[in-house]
Amino acid sequence: MTLAGRLGSQGGDAVSSQCGASPNAGDKAAPDAVPLSAHSRFAQRLRRRYAGELPLLATGHPTRDLIAGTYAALRARGDDPATALRIVRQLVMERLMVLDCDQQAPLPVITTAVTELAEFALDIACEEAQRGLDAQYGPPLGPLGERSQLWVVGMGKLGARELNVSSDIDLVYVYDHDGETAGVEGGRGRISNHEYFAKAVKTIYGLIGDTTEHGFVFRVDLALRPNGNSGPSAVSIGALEEYFQVQGREWERFAWLKSRVVAPRACIESGSAQGLRSAVLPFVFRRYLDYSVFDSLRVLHKQIREHAAKRSAGRPERANDVKLSRGGIREIEFTVQLLQVVRGGHYPELRTRPTLQALQRVAAAGLMPQATADALARAYEFLRRVEHRIQYLDDQQTHVLMGCDDDLGWIARTMGFADCCPFLHELDSHRELVAQEFDTLLGGAGECKGCGGPKGSKMPPPDLDTVLEQLPAVLRERIGAWSRHPRVQALREDARARLSRLVARTGQWLEQGRVTEEAALRMADWIEPLLRRESYLALLLERPGVHERLLRLLGAARWPARYLLQHPGVIDELASDQLVTERFTATDFENELEQRRRSLQITGEDDDEALLNLLRRAHHAEMFRTLARDVEGLLTVEQVADDLSALADAVLRVTARWCWKRLKNRHRETPQFAIIGYGKLGGKELGYGSDLDIVFVYEDEHEAAPEAYAAFVRKLINWLGTKTAEGDLFEIDTALRPNGNSGLLITTFEAYDNYQQRRGSNTAWTWEHQAMTRARCVVGDEPLRVRFDAVRQAVVTAPRDAVALRAEIISMREKVRSAHPIRRGFFDVKHSDGGMVDAEFVVQFLVLSQAAAHPELVPNVGNIALLQRAEACGLLPAGVGQDAAKAYRELRRVQHKARLNEEPTQVPAGALETERQAVLALWAAVFS
Repeated sequence: MTLAGRLGSQGGDAVSSQCGASPNAGDKAAPDAVPLSAHSRFAQRLRRRYAGELPLLATGHPTRDLIAGTYAALRARGDDPATALRIVRQLVMERLMVLDCDQQAPLPVITTAVTELAEFALDIACEEAQRGLDAQYGPPLGPLGERSQLWVVGMGKLGARELNVSSDIDLVYVYDHDGETAGVEGGRGRISNHEYFAKAVKTIYGLIGDTTEHGFVFRVDLALRPNGNSGPSAVSIGALEEYFQVQGREWERFAWLKSRVVAPRACIESGSAQGLRSAVLPFVFRRYLDYSVFDSLRVLHKQIREHAAKRSAGRPERANDVKLSRGGIREIEFTVQLLQVVRGGHYPELRTRPTLQALQRVAAAGLMPQATADALARAYEFLRRVEHRIQYLDDQQTHVLMGCDDDLGWIARTMGFADCCPFLHELDSHRELVAQEFDTLLGGAGECKGCGGPKGSKMPPPDLDTVLEQLPAVLRERIGAWSRHPRVQALREDARARLSRLVARTGQWLEQGRVTEEAALRMADWIEPLLRRESYLALLLERPGVHERLLRLLGAARWPARYLLQHPGVIDELASDQLVTERFTATDFENELEQRRRSLQITGEDDDEALLNLLRRAHHAEMFRTLARDVEGLLTVEQVADDLSALADAVLRVTARWCWKRLKNRHRETPQFAIIGYGKLGGKELGYGSDLDIVFVYEDEHEAAPEAYAAFVRKLINWLGTKTAEGDLFEIDTALRPNGNSGLLITTFEAYDNYQQRRGSNTAWTWEHQAMTRARCVVGDEPLRVRFDAVRQAVVTAPRDAVALRAEIISMREKVRSAHPIRRGFFDVKHSDGGMVDAEFVVQFLVLSQAAAHPELVPNVGNIALLQRAEACGLLPAGVGQDAAKAYRELRRVQHKARLNEEPTQVPAGALETERQAVLALWAAVFS
């Protein structure tokens, strides 16, 4: 039965008879002659009791300044602080009822006002507590004699500035230094800082939480402090950090996600309260993707559901809790908080407290469809507005929507509906959407096949030894080799349970023929070194699709397993649908990196180390996506090389841009320099793990240019090659620069041009001109690109003695051959006679000797295309170029596959005889 049906069956006849109707444009309520807020029993009491004070807050929104002015007026007439704060609270509530119910004020107006009331009240209470305690004991002192500070940490909705109109406030009291107070009159009356702040907490509670004839200001809850209600009322920042490291539980990470110092205001304005951030961030947001929080959230949510069920036992109307029941406010908060905690370590912009803002940031980061985020935002606003109206009735901290009576009809009208039925239908619609999204995120409550029973069941998880007995023999032997290792025995109980379920599922899939034996064995080898990172076990268990795709990847080749060991964080890329539907796009990659950098700037975390790690995570993830597409047969060898080369280009552009911006002695906004790519980078033939052959040049007449660009290139090479916790990017080889390793790291473009075109005594060798045939400008603005292309064309089209060039290239080929001996009876796809190097040397000779007469050989379009062009323009006999091009493509494919499988690139003689003969025919046609 829908919520509308359940509530309708409990209400009056006149209303319940309409509960089958659908909402439409005619359902909106007509304006009432009497203000809707007048129906609230709470409003009626306030208007009778505080008729004389109501004009103090009769206009505008209750901002902090208005609240402070009202408080000052009450104090001026003689009210003590506690009384003045309570009267201010009642006036604010009355004003909010008018704004919300009669004027349909936006939700943020209401929640901000209540939050600012709490912040103001706590600030006043801190001042009063400090004044009184200082007079008795002197101020609390830190190690350098400075005043020790108490920070009032707002949790939950207070921390997120989302308080509801009858909310309690969850607080944690933290102070910055242990020590003792200064004492009074010569040092008498000293007490420890801990005692001082414990007394301050009691005083603050008395001013805020005690109930008097004027009610209370806020109900105060300290249950979220370390060790809960059994812990001290105030803790030092050092004790808090130790608690996080030793005892902090997963569910507490959700609580501290929204934490914020809310008072005293002086600590916030001075910046001293920022000391809390360094303790909280590492606890809430982990460096690696953290799927272990899924189980914690399931347990927490189950406890909340069970508590709500107990409260509603025998009272079915209490099951309609807009906060805690299925599809309620809490499930929206859990949905967004879960994504924040799992991903916040990688996406700093997700570290925001307000729920509505977090929803939009989650969508912007691609973790949720924008349409879903918008729908959840609408549901959240609707449910929060309903929650407020429930509380306006009697000023009770309740979220339960009662039956179809006068109160429910009033709530419907204040929400803009003619009566309760269309209102209930819309409420049902929002809650159903929320429940579906929440269940989808947590995987529902269905059976988790192969994991030891249904999620949320009370069945004990399978023991690893029991699971081993049920595995196929070959997998049992491999896992048994490390199952009794101390590292496995030391795992927490929940991690051991995940491991057991994951092993069981793998074995089940192996028996079903769903995965190969090789894949299962490689996964067993892959898991063992990563057991200390329990979050990966959680990820694979939570995402069976990721688990299965991982097994396919591991079964396809050996190198992916090695890459995953080096960069385990990339495994989450297997969960993306884009993995198989899209290829690398440099623009998207660079835009996302810039967005990540801006997020780091916003949070003040954009230091060099953070940017280095950001670059590495992005590069590893993108390379892994290409690898996954490759082994699944979605890309050709040429497409893999194109995508890896484009990725390297993009990484070089971004790294150069960021390094220049952070260069201390830069003399211009953008550098006038270029990076020239040679070898595999220049020819767009990069493979996995290839190093980069690059040369740096600049064209800048500024007097500071030589020193600035030298420092820039050193920094750039350091950023590209330095190993951090996230690994490295590329090995950089600059040996092809003018004068090789004895030359400058960066030269002027004029010097580079003179060297290449053999002007002067210091000039390039023939082998350097061979390298020039595969060179291209990778990074640089358009004028420099044009100039480089002109230099390259001049070099490859320069007049040459073909006989002398032939002799030099054949001599160079002999040197390469002698440096790479081949085992007898084997054929090396790259270095043997008839291998890839032969084809490459032929192409270089054809370009350098014939490009002047045949311009179609000038462009750097790759060996295969150049062989085809050479035949088309008559430089090769019919069929020789085409056959050699096909052979080269096949040799590259075999080499690529061997490297993926970590196998030798030498195959038995005769295995690639057709390809070998095609390349030998090419060599003979050109050099014989």
